[in-house]
This record gives sequence, C-alpha cells and structure tokens, in this order.
Amino acid sequence: MKQFIKTSIAFLLSSTIVFSGIQLELNHSYEKKNDLAISATSEVKNVIMMIPDGFSTSQATNYRLFKGKKKPIWDAHLVGMIKTHSANNWVTDSAAAATAMATGQKTNNGMIGMKPNGEHVESILKIAKNAGKATGLVATANITHATPAAYAAHVESRKDEIEIAQQMLESADVLLGGGKEFFLPKSEGGQQRNHHLIREAIKNGYEILSTKAHLQNISSPKILGLFSSQAMAPAFQRSHSKEPSLKDMTKAAIRTLNQDKKGFFLMVEGSQIDWAGHANDAAWLMKETEAFEEAVNEAIKFAKKDKNTLVVIVGDHDTGGMSVGGYDVYKANPSILKNVKATGNFIATQIKDDRSNAANIMLEYADLILTKDELKQIEATDDVSRAINQIVSKRAFIGWTTTQHTGGDVPIFAFGPQSERFNGLHDNTDIPKEIAKAMKLRFD
Repeated sequence: MKQFIKTSIAFLLSSTIVFSGIQLELNHSYEKKNDLAISATSEVKNVIMMIPDGFSTSQATNYRLFKGKKKPIWDAHLVGMIKTHSANNWVTDSAAAATAMATGQKTNNGMIGMKPNGEHVESILKIAKNAGKATGLVATANITHATPAAYAAHVESRKDEIEIAQQMLESADVLLGGGKEFFLPKSEGGQQRNHHLIREAIKNGYEILSTKAHLQNISSPKILGLFSSQAMAPAFQRSHSKEPSLKDMTKAAIRTLNQDKKGFFLMVEGSQIDWAGHANDAAWLMKETEAFEEAVNEAIKFAKKDKNTLVVIVGDHDTGGMSVGGYDVYKANPSILKNVKATGNFIATQIKDDRSNAANIMLEYADLILTKDELKQIEATDDVSRAINQIVSKRAFIGWTTTQHTGGDVPIFAFGPQSERFNGLHDNTDIPKEIAKAMKLRFD
C-alpha cells in the first residue's frame, strides 16, 4: 500500500511537471503568435526590393563556400521559395519573371508590364507612386533592361528599349544604371529618333549624373544617373572606371528617396549575375554576387536604423543550371575563384591569336598553372572565353547544365516588419501583392 501511495505521488508530481512544461510551451507559443501579430501590423513605410538576376540555390551555396567562414548576409533571412514559370513556358525569361514580381500577373516570355492579351497592368512601383511615395530603379545593366523595365513600362517586347526609356521618366524619381544611348537622339550617338530624353528629364526636375563623383554629391529629390552608353562594366572592372558600384548606387538611391516623408519603393537589380551564368563564368558570378551582397548590406543597414523598412531579396529565375561539385568526384572548391582577377571574356582578349601566351595569361589573371590538356583545350578552340570558363569552373568543381535559364524554384529572403508574409512556398505573382498589403496600398 505504501509503495502504491509513493508511486501515485511520484506520478502526480511528474504529471504536474509535464503539464507545467506543456503550459509553459503553450504560453511561449502564444507569445510567439502575439509577436507575429505585432509584426504583421507593424507599419511598412518603405520597401527595398533587391533582385539578384539569375540567382538560385546552387549559386547561393557556391557563394557561401566562396566566402568561407563569414556567411552571406541574406542567410539569416531565408523565409521561403518562389515558383518562377511564365504564362507560356515552364522556364521564364527575365521580362516575364519581372512582370510577375512587379505586377502580380503572369505574362509570356519577352513581354513587359502587360498580360499575354496585351492588357496593361500596373506595377507595385506605380501604385506606390500614385500613393505619394517616392520611387526608384537601380541596375548594372541598361536601366531600360527587362527587370527594371517591368516596374515602369508597358511594351510587347523587352527589346523596345527606346519606348521603355520614355516611359521610365514618367514613373521613377531615381533611375541609376547604364543605357545612356537610349536617352539620346541619333544626332548625339544615341538610339532615339527625335527625342532628347536627357533634356526632357532636366526640364522635369531631374539632376543628371554621369560619374561616381557626381553620385556622391547629390541633393536633388529626382536623379537620372546614366554611367555608361550601354551596360555598366562588370564588377571586376568597375573599380578601374569612373562608374559607381552597385553599393554606391543603392546608398545614393536610398538617401535620395528617403527625403520623401510618405516613404518610398526602390528596386535594385544585380543584373550581371545572370550574364555570368549565361557565360558559365563561375568567377564572374561570384564577383557579381559579392557586389550585390555589398548593396544588400546597405539596404539592411538602413532598414535596421529606420525600423519601418521591409527588404525583400529574391532572384527572378535560375541561370546556367549551376552545380555544387561535379566531375565524378565528391569535391567542391569555389574558394579558388577568389584568385581570378577578370571575366573569361576579358582574359580571352589578352591571349594572342596563336595562343602562344595562354599559359602566362592564365597564371596572371586566374592564378592557374595550366596542365597540358588544359593548354591544348585553349589552343584548339575557336571560343577562347568559353574554354577559359570551363577550365576555371572545373578547377572549382562547379558544373553547368546549360547556358540558358532553368525552371527551378528560387529562394526568397526578407528582413524587417512583416517579413513573415513571405514564409513558405509562393508563386512569383504573390510578391507584389504581399508588398502592397504590407504597405497598405490597394493592389487590384
């Protein structure tokens, strides 16, 4: 009997402890839910949308290995995955992907700011502008390129950059990137027939910028920075030019747009991550991702201080079908890419037609002592840059399945108030809708 009583007491005590533990956990869960509820109603005054074009999970993994001990800034802010297909293809292009992420509507590959039937659809940038907020677009491609274009224009073909340039001046307060030729008339070496869009921009209150030095000394609430005739220089070469970095442009855009008391919407694109993927140039891709991370750091630094800014980071699609490891071995070594000093395209221009200096050039620019087989590969090819990229990628144990896009899901990262809106698996059309809800904007 005594033993039974002892056992019963022990059971009751243990049950009480377990129940108390459950209750504490329930209370903790309730507190978490309340925290989420507070976060979900927190004001989002500003949104900084950051798009590393062509960036997917393998690019993210290789970049983490490339960095070494210090993790990429976005790792701590991973919230979900995004489906990327377009209206007419399981594999999207940048025009359709950006249209989906800007307007919440699927469209066909190649189309900008409209449905497949040609009906115009408004972007989250224009909706923010109509609500009185300042707006901006930043890219390292032509500012009229597919991704920024989808936020500010409506054209049947992404190739119509002349028309895109004209529409952009009606939509954004800050425009920073390349593509000056699309704002100048043919009489001045541009693409426009009769329009001198830079003069029109000045009449409409834009301050015109053309160098990094100009960018660092601005005070106007409207700026048009065109730092190169076409696309800006790759990140490898930017420091040797008068062009600003993506970090410089992001910082200047935020500083300018933040003058508006009603808040702002800013889209920043790391355009050439995609181009490096198309070229299967692993070193260039890592360098562009590094430059993009520096820009993300500026955005998050501002958001931490401001406390009313939501930062969303998401690629539009995968480019290249990149692998982590490969070549029939269990190895991955992206860190060697830190020793590469230029793009494969640039290195190829330094190699003589007879390939007699190939070994010396590869040692100088890629820190690689070529094997006999690698040297033969360069000597035998008509596409020297491709051979260089193949050699460098193989040394890093990075494989590629294509020089085009693939249809895989891409990761989404978010920081700031209401960032939990992007938790889980979403379609790319959900992104602007959730941003609109966070900013309390009407988005039909």
